[in-house]
Amino acid sequence: MLDSLLGRAELKARIEELEEEKRHLGRRLDAESERRSTAVTARQEAEERVNRLEDRIADLEGRLDEEREGADLAPRDTETLRGERLDEVLSRLRSVETDPEGALTAMVDDDVPEAVEDCLGDRATLVDRAAPCLVCIDDARLVSVALAPPLAPDPFVEWADGFRVDDDWFHPPDGLSVALVRSDRFAIGVIEDGSLTDIETVETDVKASHSKGGFSQSRFERRRDEQVATHLDDCREVLARRDPDRLVLLGERTVLDDLDWSTVARAAVDASGPPREALLDALDSFFTTRLTLL
Repeated sequence: MLDSLLGRAELKARIEELEEEKRHLGRRLDAESERRSTAVTARQEAEERVNRLEDRIADLEGRLDEEREGADLAPRDTETLRGERLDEVLSRLRSVETDPEGALTAMVDDDVPEAVEDCLGDRATLVDRAAPCLVCIDDARLVSVALAPPLAPDPFVEWADGFRVDDDWFHPPDGLSVALVRSDRFAIGVIEDGSLTDIETVETDVKASHSKGGFSQSRFERRRDEQVATHLDDCREVLARRDPDRLVLLGERTVLDDLDWSTVARAAVDASGPPREALLDALDSFFTTRLTLL
């Protein structure tokens, strides 16, 4: 009653309202501070991301510039070698004599070895393009070439007083079996005295196309797949009976990997015609060497 008479009730109510407003403003202030802290943190994180992206962009631009510079480089010449011309080039390389550790020979598969990069500098890009290849460089850079041997050895790097050039990397060695596989034909022979001998062939009647009428396309494809599978089984039987120690498998890309057999090399080749003639063509095509003058 006394508070009402003296007007204190209204004052107390007003104080309570102000206290509540103060608490509300305090909560807003805390929330705003938290938002500002979060915003600062987010900004810092964004700046860090921007910096990382800028570094990444700079790195990629540098690599792009290097690739553009490398793209401007071209080999002095290229040539496909076979027969007497191949023998002549290999003989010239073997005839090079240097001081001890003056001739570098390197079989390059994936990454270009540091020794090759040191010798060639920017032109090491040409080796990367030619790989897998056998690189021969002398310390005076009078000789600087890369060859792609058909029967490439494992990667190595070697300094000596001459180049290491093994004839068996470029010519079919005696005892090597060479086989040609296609979806309907197969032939295999053995190298003796540089010639292919003891040739055995397999031919299977495999439908090549679907004529209108009769079987549906899907039924035709299933039947053709069965015929090809039967043909490959016959090929495996020949391989199992002959049991070659070292085998080069050539042929049609669509079935080459389906003939799962241990090989020293396998490659897709365009060889058509009867099995025996196709095998000889495939052999000649495979045992060629690409020469790149670095």
